[in-house]
Amino acid sequence: MSTKKALKWVMFWIGLALIFNLGIYVFKGKEPALEFLGGFVIEKSLSIDNLFLFIMVFSSFGIKLEYQRRVLNYGILGALILRLIFVLLGVTIVNMFHWVLYVFGAILIISGVRMIFNNEDNNAVKDSKIIKILGKIIPVTDKVEGDKFFVRKNKILYATPLFAVLILIEFTDIIFAVDSIPAIFSVTTDPFIVYTSNIFAILGLRSMYFVLGNLHEKFKYVKYGVALILVFTGVKLSVLMFDIKIPIELSVGIIFFVLASSIILSVLFSGRKKEIKQG
Repeated sequence: MSTKKALKWVMFWIGLALIFNLGIYVFKGKEPALEFLGGFVIEKSLSIDNLFLFIMVFSSFGIKLEYQRRVLNYGILGALILRLIFVLLGVTIVNMFHWVLYVFGAILIISGVRMIFNNEDNNAVKDSKIIKILGKIIPVTDKVEGDKFFVRKNKILYATPLFAVLILIEFTDIIFAVDSIPAIFSVTTDPFIVYTSNIFAILGLRSMYFVLGNLHEKFKYVKYGVALILVFTGVKLSVLMFDIKIPIELSVGIIFFVLASSIILSVLFSGRKKEIKQG
């Protein structure tokens, strides 16, 4: 998929989310509409950071572009199911134990700080413990076998590197869900708003991946914007302990500002570096 075509699909999915958001405003009111918008922006920004990791995983294993699509399709399907489970569990736990929100707040602050200072490399991804565990359960072939997840050789069933990548991506989505679900709880605990904002953020991921795959060098500072959003949502949850509630309008504004600033800075600095290299 070309960058131009992928970008059109990204805009289509974002437009669909905004139309849905308008429907929430009409039928449920201003507050739920703002909650959906805030949740959507949080989940979309966290999903972008997740996609950067996907790019690193595919690059580490040398997976060709034509085979990446199948992994992405299964990965997105798995994400839809996992998010539903996490949302239902999370809402149930928060309703039973309100103090869990403060724990979520601390987790988000720690996750955001770690994201700022943590630099993954391709070797670290390829040497992941998940891949090593998979190798102990089932033998893995040395090379990719087309778009197959499993092959049989000499009557022995082997997993392919493509399946190993799928497992790694599904596992990383679980890790990201641990951050993303608590983050949206800083905006709302309404199961409908939480899940639908997650769904709309995930639906356009495949197209977003192909955009970032071609332009990820220009957006490398977005990671820090996402980290700051995590810290902010963590603080927003933590201050509830002192009966301090940050208005939803201010929250959405801060999240938009941080994300937009990180994108603008990424484009500006990548452009300057390109000029310096050419000079």
